[in-house]
Amino acid sequence: MWGWRFRNHSTFSLLAITSGIVALTCIVIVGSAGGRQLDPEDEEDKNDAAHGLGQHITWLPLKEGFEIAEKEDKPLMLIIHKSWCGACRSLKPKIKESKELGELSKKFVMVNVLDDEEPPEELYRPDGGYIPRILFFSPKGELMDDVINTEGNPQYKYYYYDVDGIMTSMNGVVKKLLSPLDDDTNIDQNTKDAKDADENAPEDETTTDTTTASDKSEL
Repeated sequence: MWGWRFRNHSTFSLLAITSGIVALTCIVIVGSAGGRQLDPEDEEDKNDAAHGLGQHITWLPLKEGFEIAEKEDKPLMLIIHKSWCGACRSLKPKIKESKELGELSKKFVMVNVLDDEEPPEELYRPDGGYIPRILFFSPKGELMDDVINTEGNPQYKYYYYDVDGIMTSMNGVVKKLLSPLDDDTNIDQNTKDAKDADENAPEDETTTDTTTASDKSEL
C-alpha cells in the first residue's frame, strides 16, 4: 500500500510540475506576442488618410485636399472605395505596391475616401454610384469629367481595375494642365497588356452582388 501511495503521489507531483511548465510557457508566449511591435511598413494606420493604399503616397482628407490643390495649383485625384467591395480590395494592393504611381502622384494632390467618408453630392457620381471610382479635379476644384478609363467599360467610365489605366489618366491630366512629364514617369502604352473590361466590372454601391457589366446591360 505504501508503494502505491508513493507512486500515486509521484504521479500527481509530476502532473503538477508539467502543468506549471505549460502554463508558464503560455504566459511567456502570450506576453511576447502582446509586446511585439508591427513592422512599420505594415502599420496602415500610420497615416489614417491612406486607408491601406500605401504610405509611399501623401494622402489628404477631401476638404484639405481641395484647399491644397488650389494653393499649390495641382490637380486632385480622388479614389472612392468601400471596405466591403471585392473590386476595391483587389485594386488596393496594386496601388500600394506601385512605385511608379507613387512617383507620379507627386504631381497631384491625392485623396481617397472610404465608406462613410464618401461625399453625398451628385458631383461625385457623374455616371453612377458604382465602386471603386476615380475622379480627377482641376486645381480650382472643377470635375474633369472627360478624364475616364479609356481601356475600361464605357458604362462605368470612372472605374479602374489596374495601375496602368490609372496612370494613363494621370498622364493625360498632367499633359493637359501641367508641363510635360519626365520620361521616367511616362508609361509605355505599347507594353500594356490587353484587358477584358467585362471580366473586371465594378461593384454597385448598394449591394455586394458581383454582377458583371455585361450581365447588367441585358437587364
